[in-house]
Amino acid sequence: MTERQPSGPITAPADHHAVLGLRSPLTPEETAVRARRFGALYYAEHWVRRMRGYGWTVLMTAVGTPLVYLFGMGVGLASLVDTSGAAFDAGNGTSVSYLSFVAPALLATAAIMVASEENTYTVMGGFKWHRTYYGPNASPLSSGQLVDGHLIGFSVRLLITTGTYFAFLLAFGAVDRPATAWLMIFTAILGGVAFGLPLMAFSASLEEDKGQFAMVQRFIVMPLFLFSGTFFPLESLPGAIRWIGWISPLWHSTELGRILSYGYVEPPALTAVHLAYLLLLAVAGWLLARRNFTRRLGK
Repeated sequence: MTERQPSGPITAPADHHAVLGLRSPLTPEETAVRARRFGALYYAEHWVRRMRGYGWTVLMTAVGTPLVYLFGMGVGLASLVDTSGAAFDAGNGTSVSYLSFVAPALLATAAIMVASEENTYTVMGGFKWHRTYYGPNASPLSSGQLVDGHLIGFSVRLLITTGTYFAFLLAFGAVDRPATAWLMIFTAILGGVAFGLPLMAFSASLEEDKGQFAMVQRFIVMPLFLFSGTFFPLESLPGAIRWIGWISPLWHSTELGRILSYGYVEPPALTAVHLAYLLLLAVAGWLLARRNFTRRLGK
């Protein structure tokens, strides 16, 4: 007995993606186009996922650091300074407490410290030890997109750190004008980016670790921390070392924070100089980082 053949034309089986209501996979050409368009965001996603591997460090930096500093400054040193009768001029004929004076500087300092951490060994590791830049660079992602993705990634950590720090400032009563003070988060991030991008460019130029990063911490980060008007007004320093504050992104970021936090009054032209200087450092560092990444990955 023979099988009965189906009548009518034979049709090709339907695409199983269409049957299931799924989108067909991207072709290699479509994938490349999407990578070239959104490559920086793709690398930033990788960067943030990698950051989860040291999440406890991020958490302790965001929570532990402000607690230690604010207890030390707010409960300890500030009580001594305030009871001694020292006054910190707000620039409009009024004075503020020592904690209110130092709070914007502590927030800006936290951003500088995170930027120095994420743009030294992390960058060198991407080239030398972990070689995490070479795989993405072999794909349609460009070296410039890796720089941009790294920038987005460490800016996310800056936002976590400064946002948490600001919450503690509010809890300790270190903010006199909460309605505008929250903008300190972004001036601190700008300061961190202005410091971090030139450091990123420097790190990308190094072939070997010969103690350069230890030198950066001792002779750049620490002097900026001590001589940028962090714990006392910059004008109180001798003129011979006052220039350190003038070139420090930490001082410019701190001054912007003081304007927002308790209404520190200064000439509008000086405020514009603070912003312009930080933006100039950030753009110059970004351009140098892209150039150094392109040279390094092109070898």
